[in-house]
Amino acid sequence: MNSFEKWYCGSALWRYLTRRELLPWMLPGSSLGDHLLELGAGSGAATMELARLASRVTSLEYDHASALKLSTRANHAPGRANVGVIQGDAAALPFPDSTFSSVLAILLLHHLQSPELQDRAFSEIARVLRPGGVFLAFDIPNAWIHRVAHIQSTFVPLELATASKRLTAAGLSHITMDSRSGGFRIRALRVA
Repeated sequence: MNSFEKWYCGSALWRYLTRRELLPWMLPGSSLGDHLLELGAGSGAATMELARLASRVTSLEYDHASALKLSTRANHAPGRANVGVIQGDAAALPFPDSTFSSVLAILLLHHLQSPELQDRAFSEIARVLRPGGVFLAFDIPNAWIHRVAHIQSTFVPLELATASKRLTAAGLSHITMDSRSGGFRIRALRVA
């Protein structure tokens, strides 16, 4: 991530928008179940709200410094003993098969360095989800404003025209995708 992304994703504005706009748009009709995996947690804009909504949250963050900061923040949050933070890679998840009731990824997919790594992440998500578990994602399309915001950063936008086929190949089904306000959401289930 470049310095602009780190600043924006760590801002009070992004935390507010995530809590008040993004999660209410992403979550209706989906049960998070008893153990949610949050991928690409970053500074934790969604983490504490997710901890309020799910019995247990495991947040995975690729960047070591960000994972350490989030872990410290989660450990000092009152009444949030249900959050664990792990540094790791979404394309090589360090969890056993069928561990999670749900997986959520906000602005993660475009940070994976290639479509092949995105496909590997989809396969890993399907592997760690329990049968019937839900995968929820929010990401941004290939647009000039997003390319500008990602100068000196990884930006590999997910091709929506092929996304459903790729998710199905990974073992996910009942895929829905829709767009709003410069972003899109994905909902998919692990094949039972």
